[in-house]
Amino acid sequence: MYQDVIIAGFGGQGVMLIGDLLANAAMESGYNVTYMPVYGVEMRGGTANCTVVVSDDEIGSPIIHSPMSLIAMNRPSVDKFQPRLRDGGVLIANASIVAEELLHSGRCRAYPVPLNALADELGNAKMANVVALGAWLQATGLLPLKEVADLLARTFAQKSEKLAELNRQALLKGAESLRRAAEKDPSLQAAG
Repeated sequence: MYQDVIIAGFGGQGVMLIGDLLANAAMESGYNVTYMPVYGVEMRGGTANCTVVVSDDEIGSPIIHSPMSLIAMNRPSVDKFQPRLRDGGVLIANASIVAEELLHSGRCRAYPVPLNALADELGNAKMANVVALGAWLQATGLLPLKEVADLLARTFAQKSEKLAELNRQALLKGAESLRRAAEKDPSLQAAG
């Protein structure tokens, strides 16, 4: 088994957080993992991305030239990384701020998910990143949602039980949004 992903957006959108969560969840599941954050010159508001590689085998390098999947939280991330995405790859894009017509190149499985709108439904716009992670997990089937939800609960319970529960709901909401989209459009078959 091998899966890799580039997670990209503006600083402050939580791309590093979900990359770290994904890496930790995969390690807890017994996989080999690399996690490599990349920051722009500015932190909040600048560009930020990270790569996560998950494999049964040893991983030679954390650098991904042609990713199997991409989580793009904004348009600059779609513009920069979508052309590098492998044919047939998975693209989770923030349809709240990225026009859907930019996503359908025909080369990849594009999932436009209104991440900001779904996070707003939970009452916390900062949850868009965790919604994206849930959608990605549903699209790739890499890890069971329950395992990642349990890790989220443990991670955020130290801060507050309410925050832990909100993150769990955001993860499940992202996965559910992808399931519903696949029911309406069978061409969006998700793995999970």
